[in-house]
Amino acid sequence: MNTSATRKPAGARANQRALQASIKALIVDRGLEADSLLPTEAELMRELQVSRHPLREAMKALEAVGIVDIRHGHGTYVGSVPFEALEAGLSFRSALSVRGDYADIRNLLEVREVLETGLVGRVLGAYDQLDFATLDAAVAEMEREAEQGRHTPSHDWAFHEALYGPLDNALVLDLLQVFWKVFNALDADLPRAADTATVTAGRHRQILEALRAKDEAALHEAISEHFRGIRSRLANPH
Repeated sequence: MNTSATRKPAGARANQRALQASIKALIVDRGLEADSLLPTEAELMRELQVSRHPLREAMKALEAVGIVDIRHGHGTYVGSVPFEALEAGLSFRSALSVRGDYADIRNLLEVREVLETGLVGRVLGAYDQLDFATLDAAVAEMEREAEQGRHTPSHDWAFHEALYGPLDNALVLDLLQVFWKVFNALDADLPRAADTATVTAGRHRQILEALRAKDEAALHEAISEHFRGIRSRLANPH
């Protein structure tokens, strides 16, 4: 067996990872923010002591995960690091899990539940900033649609967005939206069990009423009950 042939790709991958790490370190060390212009390709080649081809390969890899934004004819900028890559990866793993044992879906649900139940105190702390008109409208629309046997994802997300938006933490909201979108994309492929549109709307009503009453224990229980309903759909794959 030609061992040099097997070592070379691994070495090339390691070099690429190191180069990408160097570019990220350069961005951090210089305090560059989103939409800041990076040095030119020639300047980066000189500073990082690398040739054009591996540099371009590294930039494409970083662009794929949102760290840089290559604008042809204008230069390369620091990206806003969106969550598209995370969403795509989780969606792919979850889609595979639908055809397997649901393990990855259950793990993702657990992360989402830990995050949302852990935010109960923060939500109540932002009580005066909550938009109850939007929360009320979202639940009312879910209930109206449920009477026709329909689940309305847009109103579901509107409820969660209004619930966590006042926390003034864009990262939390972005992560929750990724988790929500992944589950929503899988919804049709998961068993319905007892989790009907009416039950789902009722669970959101319970969350809203506990929130309105400023009852932390009841709010925590209502959110946990919502997740127990989702978990019941994942109990018996196929």
